[in-house]
Amino acid sequence: MNWDEVVQRVAPYVVKIETPSCSGTGFLCAYNEDHSWCGIATALHVVSDADSWQQPIKIHSHDFSKTVFLSATMRAILTNPATDSAVILFESGILEFPGDLIQLRQIESRLNIGAEVGWLGYPAIEPYSLCFFSGNVSARRDDLKSYLIDGVAINGVSGGPVINSTVADGVQFVGVMTAYRANRATGEALPGLSIAQDVSHFHGVIQHVRSIDEANRKKRELEEAQKTTEQR
Repeated sequence: MNWDEVVQRVAPYVVKIETPSCSGTGFLCAYNEDHSWCGIATALHVVSDADSWQQPIKIHSHDFSKTVFLSATMRAILTNPATDSAVILFESGILEFPGDLIQLRQIESRLNIGAEVGWLGYPAIEPYSLCFFSGNVSARRDDLKSYLIDGVAINGVSGGPVINSTVADGVQFVGVMTAYRANRATGEALPGLSIAQDVSHFHGVIQHVRSIDEANRKKRELEEAQKTTEQR
């Protein structure tokens, strides 16, 4: 696996997210049918205060070439507290993203223990640099829909994409980084485990988007049929 090539492929999909009380990372996970709006996946705790208090959210493109302020009326946030996951929906074109999407791994296709993964984000100690991290899957928590990963997740990386790449499947988003659990068994903070939620919430949002597209398509078809009838 050549991580340098994977990072180059994924970086344009990644964003830095800032709110009045928090900062984190996100990544493009969805478009609607005509690409008029898009969805940014992130960890819920990154945007929960801004969502609750209807505060503005600032989103930077991966290289900080563009920035957008999203007021409460300019976005919709679909959340899942159980998995600390959220998707910010807003109008496309404000930020420049690739036209295609990187595939979300299918829920039923779990990563094996020992599988190598990477993740990207903007750590608080280097807040304006998109940094890469890697590790291996230590365990799968089916009850929490999460992976435990042998690797470091620093504040600010929350919400960043967890990536897997194979010859068979190509590059896939397999999760979202949500937490780091330090080992304090001896009273001091020792190396611990990162927690990555799987992409189940994001699959759900995509299905919701498709249902809206289908409803709009049917509405247009009915309107066209009505016009044709009136013209006769």
